[in-house]
Amino acid sequence: MMTKFVAACAIVTGLAFPAIAQTPGTTNMEILRQKIKADKKLVVAENLSLTDAEGAAFWPVYDAYQKDLQQINQRLGAVIVAYADAYKKGPVANDVAKKLLDEALAVDEAEAKLKGSYVPKILASLPATKAARYIQIENKIRAVIRYELADGIPLVN
Repeated sequence: MMTKFVAACAIVTGLAFPAIAQTPGTTNMEILRQKIKADKKLVVAENLSLTDAEGAAFWPVYDAYQKDLQQINQRLGAVIVAYADAYKKGPVANDVAKKLLDEALAVDEAEAKLKGSYVPKILASLPATKAARYIQIENKIRAVIRYELADGIPLVN
């Protein structure tokens, strides 16, 4: 169970933190993060079949959304790291659990609010069917990430 927890922390850390330990040159974590971002964009591109005009309008919106989503990923990563630190010390105190729960809920709310704020921009750049398809793709990708995290993070003790 702890191995999965560490792996989940690594996944979110890789997605959330652009450079945890800055060293000269590119770190392995940065390479992984860039690969994940590129693969995600490729998945979106392959599943939307955009015309040139749609692509010209959509990709700047996509990039801005991903940049804003990165801030939420960082918050989520911080919650997971804080939980990992508390978990390693033994039973998690009630006040710590409450603080972590509040922040986790705030992250969820921020993600929903962000998505809602981008839907009009996405609809302005794509026909409604493609906009809906993009949101579905984004939801599926986020669900896979959340599943991997949930699978690797032990229940609070």
